[in-house]
Amino acid sequence: MNIQPLADRVLIQPAEAEQRTASGIIIPDTAKEKPQRGKVLAVGKGTKDHEMTVKVGDNVLYGKYSGTEIDIDGTKYMIMKESDIYAII
Repeated sequence: MNIQPLADRVLIQPAEAEQRTASGIIIPDTAKEKPQRGKVLAVGKGTKDHEMTVKVGDNVLYGKYSGTEIDIDGTKYMIMKESDIYAII
């Protein structure tokens, strides 16, 4: 994969959705929550007013409705602004 986000954008590979609840109940595909964490795969260069904080390899938390989901070669990724990321884990 050769994607380079522009400006203050970040490419994230979302974590897998939970398969079971804490008590062991299997969650069907229709009821699975959209993951809100993932691994940073690529980072833009930032803007003249904003230097990038996250770096490739960071695990991050982001908003439930943040970013745009893209599909590349059958794999789903998220691309979003760095400001949509809440925390580095």
